[in-house]
Amino acid sequence: MTDSATPHQPSDVTVQPDIYDDVSAVTAAPLVIGIVAGEVSGDSLGADFMQQMNNLRDDIIWIGVGGTKMQAQGLQSIFPLSRLAVMGLVEVVAQLPDLLKARRELLAAFKTADIDWFIGIDAPDFNLRVAKKLKPEDVFCVQYVSPSIWAWRESRIHNIKAATNLVLCLFPFELPVYERYNHPAICVGHPLLRTIDQTLLDTPINQRRSELVWHNDGLQQFFIDRFDEVSQLICVMPGSRRGEITAILPLMLDGIQRLILLDPNLCFIIPTVDQNHQYIVQEVIDKRSEQLRAAIVVVYDDSQPAFSQQAMAASDMVMLASGTATLEAMLLERPMVVIYQLNQLTYQIAKRLVKVPYVGLPNILANTAIVPELIQEQASGDNICRTVMRLLQPRAYAEQLKALVETKHLLQQQSNHDPANSVIEQWFMQDSHLSKQPITNQASQ
Repeated sequence: MTDSATPHQPSDVTVQPDIYDDVSAVTAAPLVIGIVAGEVSGDSLGADFMQQMNNLRDDIIWIGVGGTKMQAQGLQSIFPLSRLAVMGLVEVVAQLPDLLKARRELLAAFKTADIDWFIGIDAPDFNLRVAKKLKPEDVFCVQYVSPSIWAWRESRIHNIKAATNLVLCLFPFELPVYERYNHPAICVGHPLLRTIDQTLLDTPINQRRSELVWHNDGLQQFFIDRFDEVSQLICVMPGSRRGEITAILPLMLDGIQRLILLDPNLCFIIPTVDQNHQYIVQEVIDKRSEQLRAAIVVVYDDSQPAFSQQAMAASDMVMLASGTATLEAMLLERPMVVIYQLNQLTYQIAKRLVKVPYVGLPNILANTAIVPELIQEQASGDNICRTVMRLLQPRAYAEQLKALVETKHLLQQQSNHDPANSVIEQWFMQDSHLSKQPITNQASQ
């Protein structure tokens, strides 16, 4: 491939209108696409990609593994997605015979269907092994969601190159490693860039807060006698896994105990992902003082989509564990403090392996510490209290908010490629695939 075909630079992936204007002018057999989402989170990504492709062609045959959202877009799922959604080293080892059998079944089904493309969504340990078998058979292979080679074990790039024709990245900071190794990669952006509720940003915060409380009985009960007395509302997100909650929430509560001594009118809301999560969080809080319990409300609401986003948007700031929630908070333009703690041995190993100096996505994206990160020993009650109180000061608050908005806009500018057109364009660029399945008369000339 020539230098002009390298897709990691925005100028290199400009869509040629003549190709995409005629993309539905099919001159050959239907396009057969194998697609595999290895876990529930990939089902939404897969469904979005499938919808984009279905809008361009109405004759695509989809075969592979996915959940209800992908099946609604036309996927013939060979077996349930849950068969692949195995997490944890012990669990993977226990399920290894069935995972190997599942891979054999997939490859056999793909061979029978004579697929043209393979789209592996996340789950790189499984999908890259499937792709490595398919690519030598002239199947165009795409890994959607890059393995974290930008952060650690960069040597995995060689397996990725052997298994794929293209990698679709969620973040621009993932691209340089592919550039160094001359492998096609395009930043298509995190799906939150497309799905975050824009009305949450367009509505004044007092109205957001009133609407959030109005639609939830638990919040109404909590705020009924104090709504006008709240000085600041802080959203607390200690993670969704039990291990995170039991490790991080007690540290957060130590900080909250000190904060309410300084300002008794501070209130804290903890949105949970489900009822079980709510019970786990409440169990930790119930062991604390009455004063602290009275300042916190733990809420789960399955009637409101993206409830945690609504809670963040209605809050003045967010205290949260590292993870995707930091990206949500940035996109919602909510100042934040990141608090995280790992098992000490795990942390020491990770510290030696991971190359990036930050854990929060806003800091990684900005390549500077715009958001305070209290990690390991720094995550003490005193430090949390001091950091939150400092952030609530008008000048510090405004400075972080400005930096978050600037980083958000930069991310949006660098994530302006949609997945379907990115894959189609790269497919056209690789001449060996043009003769196998031309999409338009013009492309085959």
